[in-house]
Amino acid sequence: MKLATWNVNSVKARTEVVIAWLKEAQPDVACFQEIKCTDEAFPKEAFESLGYNCAVHGQKTYNGVAILSKRPIEDVSPRLPGGDGDDHARYIEAVIPANRGVVRVASIYAPNGNPIGTEKFQYKLAWMDRLARHARDLLANEEHAALMGDINVIPEPEDCWDPRAWENDALFQPETRSAWRRLQYLGYTDAFRACHAEPQQYTFWDYQAGCWQKNRGIRIDHILLSPQATDRLKGCAIDRHVRGWERPSDHVPVWCELDL
Repeated sequence: MKLATWNVNSVKARTEVVIAWLKEAQPDVACFQEIKCTDEAFPKEAFESLGYNCAVHGQKTYNGVAILSKRPIEDVSPRLPGGDGDDHARYIEAVIPANRGVVRVASIYAPNGNPIGTEKFQYKLAWMDRLARHARDLLANEEHAALMGDINVIPEPEDCWDPRAWENDALFQPETRSAWRRLQYLGYTDAFRACHAEPQQYTFWDYQAGCWQKNRGIRIDHILLSPQATDRLKGCAIDRHVRGWERPSDHVPVWCELDL
């Protein structure tokens, strides 16, 4: 079973690119972030024509997450628990039947948090704390679970082209990285690092200053697997080449395969 995540940076602006990738990669489940449209404006028909069911938690102009699946989508839960009054569309979770049981997947678009020293950074840390509490609760189900998305965390110095360039960025602050490690301490596994130890493997390149051409990237899109899913992990990869396509997102897809 192939699970993928991709911050598409406006699904309506990049529908053709997304369709091309879906046809090439053939994921069973694809989680999208930053779709930047309401539920009603999401181009479901285009994806349904490829055999995908869609679950969407959208927001006009900003944020927005979705789950596409070639299998039925069950028990859909939009919004991350614990955020009374938080109307940002940053989280959607669902259960997908597999050949062996089910897999619970979440599409996650964590807050950026910049600039540090502001309410935006405090919101980011509080949101990550909510995510950790919910991730802990999910472990009690003892399910195959995959928390996937743009987590907006650079976990280690080797996950960015120059750590000095990110010293004052919210994505690389000690508090942010500590929030990431908390998820791992709960028992979740970084699927990519479980399969790849090499540095300079990125999922995001800014549109400015020739970052793509100079390979000045960062790894901020992640797949976190529960212990049960980790036991079924067959491989994980970054579809780096997609960044070189015409009218690309500034992020690229990340996918893993589970023996389910």
